[in-house]
Amino acid sequence: MANADLAKAKNCMACHAVANKLVGPAYKDVAAKYAGQKDAENKLVTKVLKGGAGAWGAVPMPANPQVSEAEARTLVKWIMVQK
Repeated sequence: MANADLAKAKNCMACHAVANKLVGPAYKDVAAKYAGQKDAENKLVTKVLKGGAGAWGAVPMPANPQVSEAEARTLVKWIMVQK
């Protein structure tokens, strides 16, 4: 679960959990929503880095300047295998 540790270290778990919605969606729900989309990884890496709004309701996700692109890619790959 090294990637869970990365998610904790980068403060992702303040708003997200694997199985339950907190401020943002559960990671298992993100994985389900984007499953099978060939551009999902790049789209989600961009959202992690730059933030986003509207995909999951009114609460926006802020940008995460403390996360490098490589770390974002690692996190997204981990998120996409959550069930």
